[in-house]
Amino acid sequence: MIKSKYLFLITLTYFALGFINIHFALLGIVCMALPIILLFKNNKKTWCQKYCPRSSLYTTCGNIKGKRSLKTPNFFIKGPMKWLMLGYFGISLMIIILSTIGVSQGKPPMDYLRFLLIFPLKGMPQLFDIASPTWILHLSYRFYSMMMTTTTLGLILALIFKPRTWCTICPIATVSDVYIKTLHNKK
Repeated sequence: MIKSKYLFLITLTYFALGFINIHFALLGIVCMALPIILLFKNNKKTWCQKYCPRSSLYTTCGNIKGKRSLKTPNFFIKGPMKWLMLGYFGISLMIIILSTIGVSQGKPPMDYLRFLLIFPLKGMPQLFDIASPTWILHLSYRFYSMMMTTTTLGLILALIFKPRTWCTICPIATVSDVYIKTLHNKK
C-alpha cells in the first residue's frame, strides 16, 4: 500500500491524465464514491482520515510555507462556509447531471474547462483523441472542471491558512459529519 504522505501523487496523476485524454476525468466519480462507500461500511470518516489524496496534496503543499500560516477562520470550521461549499457542490452536480442529459438529447457539448462553473478556460491539449458519444465528452469536461476548481480552492486555502483547511469545508467531509452525527443521535 502506498504511504499516505505520497497519496498526493494520485491527485497529480488524475490531472495529468486529463491532458492525455479528458475521458480520464471520469475517474473523479471514484473519488466521490469511495468516501461514501467507506463511510457506510465503517461509520466513520475513513477516507478523510487515511486515504484522501487531496488532503495529502494540501498537507504537502501547505507545509512548504513552514509554520507561517493564518489560523483557519471559525466560519470555515463551525460556520456557514461548509454549507455554502456543500451548496456549490450540489448545484455543480445538478448542473453536471442536467446538462449531460441535455447533451444526450442533442444539445451541444461543453468541450472546454470552466472554473467555478462560470469562467471558461479554453485550450486544454489532448494527447490522444478517443471517439465517444458527445455526452461522455461533456461529462468528462464537467467532472474535470469541478475537480480542478475544488482542488485549486483547496490549494489556495492550504497556502494561506493551515494545510488542511479545505477539509473543514469539503462537501464529502460535511456529508460524512452529518451522517455520523445522525448515527450517534439514533443511539
